[in-house]
Amino acid sequence: MHGRWLALGLALLVACLAPLSAARAEMPVYTLTFKSDGTFQPSKLEVPAGRFKIILVNESTQAVEFESLPLRKEKVLGPGVTSFVVLNLSRPGEYPFFDDFHPQVKGTLIVLPKP
Repeated sequence: MHGRWLALGLALLVACLAPLSAARAEMPVYTLTFKSDGTFQPSKLEVPAGRFKIILVNESTQAVEFESLPLRKEKVLGPGVTSFVVLNLSRPGEYPFFDDFHPQVKGTLIVLPKP
């Protein structure tokens, strides 16, 4: 009898978690590269409103820091390091970001309305 309840409980758990796994698998992923010449590639990154991941790649020989005051996000990367940030933005608009270690290096995250 307990085995039947356990099987039913596991089946319900799997059924509840399956949509979460599918939603995470469908999260859009974008790449932002810190180039060795002191620039971002791309300098303007367009994304749809919603939840998404930005892969941060540091191709330079110096430490860099992705920072955005309006997004309240920052991430330090050593030379040659790859990392990521996950954002969830519902409002379309332009969100500036910069390399806090090299403040002249600037970019813009452009959040587009959902299609």
